[in-house]
Amino acid sequence: MCGIVGVVGGRDATPIIFDALRRLEYRGYDSAGIATLVDGRIERRRAAGKLDNLAALLAREPLAGVTGIGHTRWATHGAPTENNAHPHATARVSIVHNGIIENFEELRRELEQAGHVFVTETDSETVAQLVDFHMARGLPPREAAFATLRRLEGAYALAMIFAGHDNLMIGARHGAPLVVGYGENEMFLGSDSLALAPLTRRIAYLDDGDWVVVTPEGAEFFDASGERVERAVRVTALIAGSVGKDGYRHYMEKELHEHPVVIGQTLQRLIDPATRRVMMPDLPFDLASLPRAVVTACGSAFYAGLVGRYWLEAVAGLPVDIDVASELRYRDPPLTPGGLGLLISQSGETADTLAALRGMRARGQHILSVLNVEQSTMARESDIVLGTVAGPEISVASTKAFTAQLSVLACLTIAIGRARGTLSEAREQDLVTELLDLPSRANEVFDQGPAIREMAAVVARARDVLYLGRGSSFPVAMEGALKLKEVSYIHAEAYAAGEMKHGPISLIDNTVPIVATLPSGRLFEKTLSNLQEARARGGRLLVFTDTKGAPRLRDLAEIVVALPTVSEFTAPVLQTIPVQMLAYEVALLKGTDVDQPRNLAKSVTVE
Repeated sequence: MCGIVGVVGGRDATPIIFDALRRLEYRGYDSAGIATLVDGRIERRRAAGKLDNLAALLAREPLAGVTGIGHTRWATHGAPTENNAHPHATARVSIVHNGIIENFEELRRELEQAGHVFVTETDSETVAQLVDFHMARGLPPREAAFATLRRLEGAYALAMIFAGHDNLMIGARHGAPLVVGYGENEMFLGSDSLALAPLTRRIAYLDDGDWVVVTPEGAEFFDASGERVERAVRVTALIAGSVGKDGYRHYMEKELHEHPVVIGQTLQRLIDPATRRVMMPDLPFDLASLPRAVVTACGSAFYAGLVGRYWLEAVAGLPVDIDVASELRYRDPPLTPGGLGLLISQSGETADTLAALRGMRARGQHILSVLNVEQSTMARESDIVLGTVAGPEISVASTKAFTAQLSVLACLTIAIGRARGTLSEAREQDLVTELLDLPSRANEVFDQGPAIREMAAVVARARDVLYLGRGSSFPVAMEGALKLKEVSYIHAEAYAAGEMKHGPISLIDNTVPIVATLPSGRLFEKTLSNLQEARARGGRLLVFTDTKGAPRLRDLAEIVVALPTVSEFTAPVLQTIPVQMLAYEVALLKGTDVDQPRNLAKSVTVE
């Protein structure tokens, strides 16, 4: 969840590291810092809060040196204060850490008994103190780092620099991502390739358990046992220009407006428009023989999986189980041999989803992952990856990645339905035609901006908001409630519309807006009845429907947003866009930090 940057080379390190930390702001953080080697000694600058605070400190107290490490911290152990901010340091070593050291209390007791004095509340300081302990016994940096890594339990990505060793940096990963960047007579470490995008396109990924010794001339990789290993250097397609705001006020606003092109690009990868057929890559298993699928993910990706379950069962006739990854990894459900493990993640590094992947693989499931980062850990551990062509998503609150995930899941559903014989060729072509029409229909959603802003003015004054939906619209309601909570800090809950009368109806009065996702279709009348029940109890109805359903709602709802009428199959993709837009507009009215909401992180690499 934290951001890590390291550089060793011939240029002034601080501006390089600071710019890279700017590119990592999207991951979420509450303090930041940089450490460099100056005349062989370690010097640091740290600040609580946003990077602007660190920038002001660096302006007052510049930091020289050509070797250094930087960090944006998302607090786990200890408050988000300057004292707890990374990098942590002793006289001999400075480290930055992403993850959680689970045995830090045991290690801290040992070190305190040996005379070490701790100055922070963090688990991460234990790493620096343990390296220092080994160096004080006479071990050189490489051996001291390795001895430390062998004691650590938990998840970590680490970067270390050492007093008196101006051309040396050591990195390590276990359960949290870390990449090595290759420059000209300089080398880099980063949490992801985006951090290093303007610096180099030549990237090597550490495997789980790897550690690496980095000098200006290159990198030596070692596995968990200390054996020398080779790791391939890849050329990334990511360039720095792809992460600007392009004139929008926030990354979230920009990414909302990228929905149409993202949907189109993702579908283009999987559909042959000439034949109106879905094209799957070569698969290492037979779709027709799959007995069952288990879908798992976290956050918004889980809601995308819920929509996928509706599709896979209704269109492809495939039995589907689904659970959030943080629960699935600790359950012991019976899994059908030869079943499909279907995992969804924007980053491909989500700790709980990755653990669920490994658990399902160990129990004989085929692994298919839907990912936006095709060089991620989950990608490397999957049998097959279906990529979402969403590009970098910088805002912490996921938007365009969600519709890209739905686009992939829709195509996968069609492919499985064809393989299982539940779809005729004509029906497949009809569904594909509906999908190919989505980008233009998605573009029309932005015409509803004034009505959505009117709706936002109502929601922004509320303390609590209820979201309702039925069928595949229910996960869309869940996504809308999550987005509102994330970026506006207003309490919101989503319910299946038929469940409202089984308890939540007691919450309804004229202070509680009810946001409903209600496209025309076979569930329209049922959901309409639920809204009438809410209206009878004073509920303020704010409804997302379509042009076909709008006339039935004008006299019932306070505000109606009429989207283009599309098929029941593609409606969830289209409905997602306005519920996300609503959350953004409410956040603007509330004055919150839209792109970096409090307490949140983009890539959740800890439990």
